[in-house]
Amino acid sequence: MLRITAFCIGLALNTAFSVAADSGEPAPAGAYKTDPSHSSVNWSFSHFGLSHYTARFTKVDARLEWNPEKPETSALSVKIDPLSVRTDYPWPERVDFDAKIGGDEMFLAGKPITFVSRAIRVTGDKSGSVEGLLTFRGQTHPATLDVIFNGSMAKHPMMGIPKVGFSATGSIRRSEWGLDFSIPELSDEVTLVIETQMVPADYEFQ
Repeated sequence: MLRITAFCIGLALNTAFSVAADSGEPAPAGAYKTDPSHSSVNWSFSHFGLSHYTARFTKVDARLEWNPEKPETSALSVKIDPLSVRTDYPWPERVDFDAKIGGDEMFLAGKPITFVSRAIRVTGDKSGSVEGLLTFRGQTHPATLDVIFNGSMAKHPMMGIPKVGFSATGSIRRSEWGLDFSIPELSDEVTLVIETQMVPADYEFQ
């Protein structure tokens, strides 16, 4: 009986997703925001050339004014809480490493991280770049993200609302923002990897 029930549920979900995919209805233009349960912002850098140290932020608020007909006229703004950094340091009883990275003056200094787009360029059917101003540690400099538009739905089969999805990558030189601790042992170049799904800005998460 359990197997039959599981099969029926799986079949129903597959059917729902297939109908949504086949409908071809894209999400409409308008204001969107991050779905935090389906988004991530990860960063990494070379650690003594032996591996790439990787961490993430858990409090990210991105806002998108989306124009699917002319994506280059869209606008993006992002706010990140530096104290939401998560390193998965294995000995929290020894040191609160996340608090140190997020709040210490040598690192992110507890100051808000923001990104505001200045220009969006379409480079392919599903690709583009977003040029903007990145602020952290109280300093602001240009930064560019390479973006893949993964698609959109006018009605998500599980949430019942419009959704858009993107993947993005980029890199910065942290020394440009005054974060020059232990270069070159810890590389100057920091790689950013972003995945996000976005929902209408007025949607209330339950």
